Formats: sequence, structure tokens, C-alpha cells
Amino acid sequence: MLTEATVRVTRLPEREAFHAVFFPDWETAEEAVREVVQAKLPLSMLRLSNPLETLTMLTLAGHKKLIGLLETYLSWRGCKEGKCILMLGVSGQKATTGAALKSALAIARAGGGVHVGRAMGDKWKQNRYRNVYLRNAAWDCGYAIDTVETAVDWPRVTPMMHAVEQAAATALAGRRERVHAYTHLSHLYAQGASVYTTFVYRLSGNYEEDLARWTVLKGAVSRAIVENGGTISHQHGVGSDHAPYLEAEKGALGIGAMRALFRHFDPDGLMNPGKLLLDEGGRP
Repeated sequence: MLTEATVRVTRLPEREAFHAVFFPDWETAEEAVREVVQAKLPLSMLRLSNPLETLTMLTLAGHKKLIGLLETYLSWRGCKEGKCILMLGVSGQKATTGAALKSALAIARAGGGVHVGRAMGDKWKQNRYRNVYLRNAAWDCGYAIDTVETAVDWPRVTPMMHAVEQAAATALAGRRERVHAYTHLSHLYAQGASVYTTFVYRLSGNYEEDLARWTVLKGAVSRAIVENGGTISHQHGVGSDHAPYLEAEKGALGIGAMRALFRHFDPDGLMNPGKLLLDEGGRP
């Protein structure tokens, strides 16, 4: 039972702002965002959506007339079909955030980015947590939404993105079902980035069949991750779903070391049993 907790309190930032930048294609966008993150600017957020996620976001945004005007403007600026959106955020003191934002936007523009201001960024901030509840509404309408994420170094980011989306696209073909898969990079580092993919597909209405669809899809994308050198979990945790793929990342020696550590500190197996290591029979 939890009886006491110590919390850390941080003052609200003096300034917080989110800006949107569009790029004409994924290759241009990835190169620009890599340059931004390697410049080590004090930014609070960088989120780069690939073309299909960008299209999905714009479609779900509503405001058809305003989005149409935006599409026309972006087309004039060279961002047509295949464009990508970057959400860029700063939080902190006005002087620091101002300098960071100016530098980041300069790099983005030099890399072919089109800055469209704060309106879309502010709207994204306002609705960012509403999207989590969208999966509940989608389920009621007959659609499943799931995600998977990994992380790799920069040379493997694009191959990983394509591998995971392709695995998802073909996973349910044998069950005569298509998967709408799209990706963004939401955690970026000097040496690499996360690759975060969302899947949308129809429910059959039958529990056993829907569980089977999810199991096939989950296995296909998890294998794509480990086969392409990614971590099986960058931030979501391992758990029983990902435990079968952990040894591909850690190796037998790493798994053995973890078992020894757990036996020493948790000999009765009380701390999340089966959520990280498989038992001797290969079960979570």
C-alpha cells in the first residue's frame, strides 16, 4: 500500500509556444529535423509526421475551407502531395525560447520548410489528449486503433519506418483486411530517433477473430522491428506482449544477467512477474 509520496514541483514556463512547419517530402523533412536536433537547441518538442500521418491529421482537422486554403498556399510553396508536417515547441523563459525558436526555424527554412505560424501548433496542443479517447469512439464505430514504437540510429530511421508500415500493410491480407498505417518521429536525439507507428483497421464483430487479427498484426510489426535492429520498446515498456522479442535485443548474456539480478533483488518474483522475461518454458 502506498502511504507517502514525494513530488517535485516546477513553475509554469514563462512562455510556451508550438509552431507548424511543412516540408515538401519525407527525405527533406528528416534531414532538416536531424540538423535541428543536432544543433542542441533548447526545444521542448519536435514531432515530425510522415506524409500519410500528415494527410490523416489534415483530414481529421475539420474546417474544410480553411484546410483547403492552407493546401493551396502550401502548393504554391512547393509542398504538395507527399508533404510532411513538423510540430516544433518551446517552453521556458522568453529570451531563451525566442532564440531557440528563431534558430530552429532558420534551419527548417534553409532545409526547404514552410513555416505557417502558431495556429496549427496551438490547435494541436489543445487537442493532443483528445486523440487518445478517439480510439474508444472508433471502437464503438467498428474500428481498432493500436500503436507500436521503437528507436534506431539516423541511417535506419527511414528503412525502419517503411519496414513496420509494410509489415502492417500485409499482416492482415490473408484475412482480407487492410491496415491504415502511418508514422511520426516524436522523440529525437543527436544519434537517432523514435519511430512511432499507428494502425487503424476494421473490427469483425467477433471477439476471437478480432483477437486473432491483433495477434497477427502485433507479431508482424514486432518481428519487423527486431529484424531491422530496433529496440522492442523505446518508451512503452516491454510487458508480456513484447517479452518474446527482448532477447533479440539483449542477447542470451544480457537476459541471463537480468535473471540473476531479479533473483537477487526479487527472489519471490513479486515485481511484475512475467512482464519482462519469459519463463523457462518460453511463456511470459
